[in-house]
Amino acid sequence: MPPSPLDAVLEAAAHGDAASLRALYDELAPAVVGYLRARGAREPEDLCSEVFLSVFTRLSTISGGAAGLRTLLFSVAHARLVDELRRRSRRGESTSLDELADPRTAPSAEDEALAAHGGDAVRDVLAQLPPDQRDVLLLRLVGDLTVDQVAETMGKSAGAVKQLQRRGLSTLRARFARSGVPL
Repeated sequence: MPPSPLDAVLEAAAHGDAASLRALYDELAPAVVGYLRARGAREPEDLCSEVFLSVFTRLSTISGGAAGLRTLLFSVAHARLVDELRRRSRRGESTSLDELADPRTAPSAEDEALAAHGGDAVRDVLAQLPPDQRDVLLLRLVGDLTVDQVAETMGKSAGAVKQLQRRGLSTLRARFARSGVPL
């Protein structure tokens, strides 16, 4: 596999170069936030920051270049998300502010973009999948991880990941076909 353009940036970042650290964050954070948001994190941006803080302290120990960095990032993100979900299940659900009922606020640009692009619709479709299938599809599509990286992140074999991906895509195709959406 040819070296990734991020390999040189990773090398500089491992030696503490601030511009390289920023470049890694700018390149990889959107995918991590997307994964965390799709899996139901309450504050995906905050959780993403925690993930990067944790990973940045270990940059000098990463093997495998940019691919190894991606694997570590999504492994840590997955673990932090599981911790958050467990914590929420023990504490119970809290009541959040209903921003629509509060006349003092206006929707953010992010909220308007998500509404325009059907973020809720995507989450609803993904919520219909079994958790393992959903995680595999999100890590493969949003996280842009390879089958082997997803297998390592989830603690499963590559064959199991391929099977979960196939089943998840098959389920989505069937649901979209029933609703008349061509794929």
